[in-house]
Amino acid sequence: MWKHEETVGGEVERGPEREREQERWVEDRRSSFSKHNGPILPDEVAFVGKDVEFKGIITYSGTVRIDGALEGEIRTDGGLLVGPEAVIKAKVTAGAVVCHGHIMGDIEATSQIVLCAPAVVEGSLTTPVLSMEEGVVFNGTLEMKPQAKAEVLRDTETNSTSMTSRPPIRLAA
Repeated sequence: MWKHEETVGGEVERGPEREREQERWVEDRRSSFSKHNGPILPDEVAFVGKDVEFKGIITYSGTVRIDGALEGEIRTDGGLLVGPEAVIKAKVTAGAVVCHGHIMGDIEATSQIVLCAPAVVEGSLTTPVLSMEEGVVFNGTLEMKPQAKAEVLRDTETNSTSMTSRPPIRLAA
């Protein structure tokens, strides 16, 4: 027999559980990226849920995770986390982009772009650093630009070339 208390208890139980799941997802991404010289993203400032559809321009600082659908434009100096079920049709300009979902549109990142399986990306990428896992589908163009003019000037002034701004090359076994 259906009891109102059971339903309410179940819903209350899922809320905190869902939040813990989201926190674990973000922590897993952060720890795996830092182990592989990837971006260390700041705390999320917003979360676009799985069943949310958004059309328009989003401008923010910090990090936003998107698991829903977005159409339009994303502008930030911070980070963008795209969940595995997300579908984004937008021009993206960000500091760092980490994608597990589907992005259709041009992406420009000042720091780096990380594409993790099962990501599907259709469009041009412009970034100083690109990381792509096996299993990612990428159809588009890639333009690698220097990370920052200040770093280039610093290297030229000291008459030495630094490889610290480049990620290590890893070969699959």
